[in-house]
Amino acid sequence: MVATLLHEVPLRGGDVTDGVVRVGDTVRRPVGPFTPAVHALLRHLEAVGFAGAPRVVGMDGLGREVLTYIPGTTGLRAATVTDEALAGLAGLLRRFHDATSGFPLDRGGWQGGSNDDAPPEVIGHCDLTPDNVIFRDRTPHAMIDFDLARPTTRLFDIVTTLRHWAPIADPVDCDPLQQGLDVGARLRLFCDAYGVPPRDRRRLLELARIRFHRSYAEMRDRAATGGGWARMWADGAGERIRRAGAWLDTHEDALRAHLV
Repeated sequence: MVATLLHEVPLRGGDVTDGVVRVGDTVRRPVGPFTPAVHALLRHLEAVGFAGAPRVVGMDGLGREVLTYIPGTTGLRAATVTDEALAGLAGLLRRFHDATSGFPLDRGGWQGGSNDDAPPEVIGHCDLTPDNVIFRDRTPHAMIDFDLARPTTRLFDIVTTLRHWAPIADPVDCDPLQQGLDVGARLRLFCDAYGVPPRDRRRLLELARIRFHRSYAEMRDRAATGGGWARMWADGAGERIRRAGAWLDTHEDALRAHLV
């Protein structure tokens, strides 16, 4: 058990988990039924030497999980939307996937399913948004918030990441810093930096479409439970997913030309 200190600094940025605070060099987070599985994963990553994730410290007197705080910056900034940052993110994700090798894929307790019809290959982060990537010196250094981590395919985690970072989205929903980016070229850049094989590149856009369909249904169902999911849904998350799918339909041929 880790003692609870009085000075707590709220940490903002995530959409779903409320009550995340920093206490000194630790982060305190509410737990869920998935927490034991996430802790097992984080301990595995520590054991194999993957430096891009927080370490598990324990639990505090309020029943919150205690993780190490990773200094750096998050969110979209001019330095985080560059080609260099995107290639660095692809490398970080590849190292993470490789580091999960040997972790039992049949371990239960995760939040959500694979969302890919292919058999699981790795543990995916499955929520690598700009708020969940720590940058240092313009370079992606670590990933945080593993609440949605689960067994899936490499390609599904890649597609989920590119949804936010290419981005695969209607420009009307993009941050001003992302408007005008060459999405097709960024898809290829990420795939090259990660080392995505040709067979997966050919399937990437198909899986993106499947992801949009399933994410819409899953978010709608989770919104019915209230909390952060309900706020995201009320803020138009469902409409943004629908617009992203329509944008992908319109631009699929041009995007595919960059992937073959």
